[in-house]
Amino acid sequence: MEYKNIIVAVDGSEAAERAFTKSLDIVKRNNAKLILAHVVDSRTFATAEAYDRTIAERAEQYARELLDGYVEKAKNAGITDIERCIEFGSPKVKIAKNIADDFKADLIICGATGMTAVERFLIGSVSESITRHASCDVLVVR
Repeated sequence: MEYKNIIVAVDGSEAAERAFTKSLDIVKRNNAKLILAHVVDSRTFATAEAYDRTIAERAEQYARELLDGYVEKAKNAGITDIERCIEFGSPKVKIAKNIADDFKADLIICGATGMTAVERFLIGSVSESITRHASCDVLVVR
């Protein structure tokens, strides 16, 4: 089986960096499209945005810069078929459902832990949710 559309979920964490690094070999080996996905968790700043309207804009700018850095690294590794995806909402829902469906993903690669330890403790990790709800294969990188 070959993978054709591989999503790598990135959030700026060390775990996401490891997932991205592992994805480079998998993408090249399968001659697949690399989809770099970042979900701006809008729930974390919904209340604060009432006081500062620029929070969403800054979060989106951070996401663009983050993905630009990953695109550059992927190109340096010899990958040419690359797409970016920035979404707003819950990463748990968006990655496994919306983004995977939109890009017809057959593999999602993510880090074992992301940036929000408190959320992970209270309601479970994003990687756990992706594994549970994705309709395609999922590779969780430790």
